[in-house]
Amino acid sequence: MMSNVKTIVIGIAGGTGSGKTTFAKRVQEALSHYTVEVFHMDRYFKNKPPVTVAPFSGREFEDHNHPDSFRLDDFCQDLRAAKAAGAQDVILAEGLMVLHTECVRELLDLGIFIDTMADERIVRRLRRNMEHGLDFEDISAFYLESVRYRHNEFVEPSRWHADIVVNGHNFSERAVRMLQLWVVDMLSAR
Repeated sequence: MMSNVKTIVIGIAGGTGSGKTTFAKRVQEALSHYTVEVFHMDRYFKNKPPVTVAPFSGREFEDHNHPDSFRLDDFCQDLRAAKAAGAQDVILAEGLMVLHTECVRELLDLGIFIDTMADERIVRRLRRNMEHGLDFEDISAFYLESVRYRHNEFVEPSRWHADIVVNGHNFSERAVRMLQLWVVDMLSAR
C-alpha cells in the first residue's frame, strides 16, 4: 500500500495438525486489501532429516519434528531478507518451530500459538497423511513413538514466547478480526 510502511511479521506456531496453515490462510484472506506473503516452515525441511530412536520401542524414524529437520538458517535468512525488502505489508511465518527458533522470534512483531488438544491433532494428522497414501499403522506409530515427544520437548514450551494463544479447535472470527484490526492499526501508525 504505502512504500514507506515497514513490513509486519507475524509468527504462527503450534503442534502438528493444530491448524497453523488454516489459520494463516484465514488471516491472509482477512487482510486481502494488503500485500501478504506466507512463509511455510515445511518448505524448509532438509532432504535428509535426522533419524530418531523411539524411547520405548527402539524403532528408528526419520524425525520431521525436531529443529534439526529444518534448514532454519535458510528460513531465518529468507524471512529477514523479505522483511528488510519491505515489499509486503505483512509476512505470516507459520510452522512447528517458529516460536522455538530465536532467530525467527527476533524478527516477529507478534507471535501466535495455535492451541489444539492432542487427540484432535492426531485425528487431523491421520486424515491428512492417509489422504497422501500412508497407512494408519505407520502414522499412529510415528505419532505415538516420536511426534508427541518432540511436541512436548520443542513445540509446547514455545507457547511461552507467544503474545496470543488461539483456540485451534474452533477458530473464532473474532480472533481473526482482532488480528486484522491490530495489523491495520500497526500499519497506519508507521
